[in-house]
Order: sequence, then C-alpha cells, then structure tokens
Amino acid sequence: MKSIRIAPFTDAALTEEIIALKKKKHAVILAHYYQTPDIQDIADYVGDSLGLSQQAAKTDADIIVFAGVHFMAETAKILNPTKKVVLPDLAASCSLAEGCLPDDFAGFLTLYPNHKVISYVNCSAEIKAMSDVICTSANAEKIVNSFPKNQPLIFAPDKNLGDYINQKTGRNMVLWDGACMVHEAFSIEKILSLQKQHPDAKFIAHPESEKHVLSVASYVGSTTEMINYAVADPTQKFIVATEAGILHKMQQMVPDKILIPAPANEDNHCACAECAFMKMNSLEKLYLCLRDESPEITVSDEIIKRALLPLQRMLEISK
Repeated sequence: MKSIRIAPFTDAALTEEIIALKKKKHAVILAHYYQTPDIQDIADYVGDSLGLSQQAAKTDADIIVFAGVHFMAETAKILNPTKKVVLPDLAASCSLAEGCLPDDFAGFLTLYPNHKVISYVNCSAEIKAMSDVICTSANAEKIVNSFPKNQPLIFAPDKNLGDYINQKTGRNMVLWDGACMVHEAFSIEKILSLQKQHPDAKFIAHPESEKHVLSVASYVGSTTEMINYAVADPTQKFIVATEAGILHKMQQMVPDKILIPAPANEDNHCACAECAFMKMNSLEKLYLCLRDESPEITVSDEIIKRALLPLQRMLEISK
C-alpha cells in the first residue's frame, strides 16, 4: 500500500495533530523498535514484544494505537477486550504468523498429544488460543525452563528461536517449521567480511537469525537486550543483526558509539534487513487511524477467552 500524503500537513503538523488527538481521545501510542524513526519519536512507549505486551496489559487509555504489525495489535486487544485497538495499516502482517495457519497447526498438534505448546508471540490470536503459554525472544528461555524437564514441548512458529532455546536449555522441543523472512535474510559471508573490515566491532544478533549467523555472534538477545548490551558493554562499535529500525533507539542510547547494520543477502537501498510489513505504517496512516479510529482490531470473544490465559501465564512468569 502506498503512503498516504495528507496535504497540506507537513510531518511537523501531523505530529502536532496526533498529539492533540491523542490527548482529546485519551489514547496511547505503542510502537515497536522496528517502526520508522518519526513514529518511534511520537510514541508513548517504544519496545520489544514483551515490553509492548506488558504496557498493553496495564494501560488505562481508552484507545490503543498500535504502531507495529497485526499480531501485536491482536495481542493488545486480547489483553484489553473492552478497549478500542487500532492499527495504522491492517495489512501489516508477519511472515511467522502467515506461515502458521490455524488449521495446519491444529493438525500438527494431533501428532503430539502429550506435548505442551509454547507459542512465540509472533503468531495469530487463533494460534495463541491453541497454546499453553506464550513467549517472546526476551523470555523464551525462562518460559521453557518453567516446565519440568520430562515434559515434552512443542515450540512454534519460529524454528530458529526454538533451536536456539533448545541449545540453551538442553531440551529437544518439537519445532514448527517457520522462520522470520527478515532474520533469515542475513548473509553470513557479508557479515564475516564486515567483521574483517571492523575487527574492533562486536557482532550482536537476534535469536530469530539462522544458526550459522548466531554461531559467530558475541552476544545473542532480544531487541531490548541488544540495546541494553550496547549500553553496558565498553565496546565502541557494534555490528547489529536484526531489523534496521532498532538502530534509531539504539543510537539514541549510545550516541557516541558506532552502529553498523548487518548486511542482508539481497541488495536494497540500505544494504540492511528491513521488514516490509513493519514499514507499511507511516506517520500519515497513524494520524488517520487515530482520527477515524480505524482500522479497528477485532477478535472474537471465544478466541479472546482462550488466548488470554496463555498470555497471562507469560506475563506472570515474566515478572
């Protein structure tokens, strides 16, 4: 979908309008680190999936404007069934969610009747409703370790994150065959070449990345954990393997350090990994969805009832 330009508003004027509407409608703007800088800068909270879920669970706002992708806004709706949740672009999806369809997953679960189901938050409300507990990349290891060692587990839909957690915990979870198209786009050859060019840099990576990429990383963590690592570590230069939107907030946190986006296999305008779904949102669309209170996220009462429990379990374990 093409960006919508609302003449004669400039970005500064749009920002003023959004701030005024937010106050008038008692709304809150939640944004993921992968959003564009202008959206991050106007948000009330910017974070990873865990932080955004925690914020959504405790907000007293009447309207939640979720600047992210569809599954994130769905999660906010499940946690706030009586509140209005809007998403700037309803088509902002996720390759992980799209690669794990409810009917297929239901059939998959019948093959493993004695297994408990841990689903990564990057999935639809229907998948969450079939799960015992939800996790994010920040708390996946803790969630897995909350189960007895002898409890068979299914981990879906991200096989790369699941494989990484299997290695960390010594488990042998059954993995759904799904992956993030952004984190599978990194080129190990280009990364190794970049490391040779910058021997003083540390390479840090998100666990949705492929195994061979993680194997050469100095640190593996969620988006928030990567930011915190860059802040705490004395190293002055980092090569960062996750969606390039993280660099905006990370650079604000470490203004004197050098951040280099890890290169992707395909050439694009920044030679980095970008999520086309995340970038479907824009400041203009954010303004429109707040003004019109649309597109609104709807989830059936039955799915909310079933999906809420595994989300609440995640939030409780993550305290």
